[in-house]
Amino acid sequence: MRRRSQKANGNHIKNREQIMQTLSRISSVAAVISLVLSAQPSHAKDWWPFKIAAAKNGDLKKVEQIEYTPLQKAQKPWNLCVLYPHMQDSYWVSVNFGLIEEAKRLGVKVSAFQAGGYTALPKQLAQYDDCLAAGADAILIAPISEAGLASKINEGMKKGVVNIAVANPILETPITARITPDTYQKGLQTGEFLKKYLGDKKGAAVGFPGPQGSGWAESYMAGFRDALKTGNIKLLAEQYGEASVPAQLRLVEDALQTYPDMNVIWGGAPTAEAAIGAVADAGLEDATIMASYENQTMLKAVAEGKVVGFASEFPVMMGRISVDLAVRALEKKPYEKVLLVAPGIVTQDNIATFDTTQIFAPEGTKPEFSVK
Repeated sequence: MRRRSQKANGNHIKNREQIMQTLSRISSVAAVISLVLSAQPSHAKDWWPFKIAAAKNGDLKKVEQIEYTPLQKAQKPWNLCVLYPHMQDSYWVSVNFGLIEEAKRLGVKVSAFQAGGYTALPKQLAQYDDCLAAGADAILIAPISEAGLASKINEGMKKGVVNIAVANPILETPITARITPDTYQKGLQTGEFLKKYLGDKKGAAVGFPGPQGSGWAESYMAGFRDALKTGNIKLLAEQYGEASVPAQLRLVEDALQTYPDMNVIWGGAPTAEAAIGAVADAGLEDATIMASYENQTMLKAVAEGKVVGFASEFPVMMGRISVDLAVRALEKKPYEKVLLVAPGIVTQDNIATFDTTQIFAPEGTKPEFSVK
């Protein structure tokens, strides 16, 4: 989610925040989508239609709700190469599950690679080169860093390779298409939810958005920060770090020492997972934990009331649709250039109404890295 110079990073983040704030202005369309979910299980043969927001012709000023329906079969067994940042948690396992299942259904080949974490940009760059060298027809990318991968993506596009951004956004580098969550809106909506949840109670929050330089972490934080500019929660600090439970546990424990008044912990699923044990060890019975995105642990944590909620972005569906986008582009068939998954706030009160098969891979699912 990457390292660059401080000045360049600041300009890049500013541009991203402007883009994500534009998305927030069309959130009234997206909000309609977020909670209109089927209560019936979704299977590989009939997961469609799926309600999602589309920026027509890539224009963020022309966003409308569509019901996405995929192709029935690919015309040929295209070679797709997939790059993930890591497979350290069930979020990326769920993206992988949806992607692999759809590749099998459509009849295309997949070679997938994971870099090992958000500090492994050089490895992901080498993996992109490997995809090109292997003659991939399309590269589906969840970038560790858009800025870090920009030159590689430009190289691939010049060679006529289809490039699809999956889950992690690519906002400024020209690509074929993207299917991503509205991260700014997710940060904003989780912040607004927390203010209402606390009611008359005052909150003191520390935000743990994810890896600095990732783009998506800064966008999450921008939305959360904007939500807290008014209301009953004071933002004490922003702590960036690797999106893993061990790394986030260190950050949360340090914050508990540094900010004794902290009673709200907001961040990604690894943060929330780490915070459950950290606040218990610290004896903070009144701490409120909120996740900006999901993993499998969040489902149980919300059901048990240990985490007040999470903002879902439907990883399984992003994986499925990314494959269909790639095949449509390769076969010169109509496709949406920008698809935005609207956040659905999952809480203990509404968790039973969500079709979790659109969010999580089946329990016990192991990543697959090849479809022949």
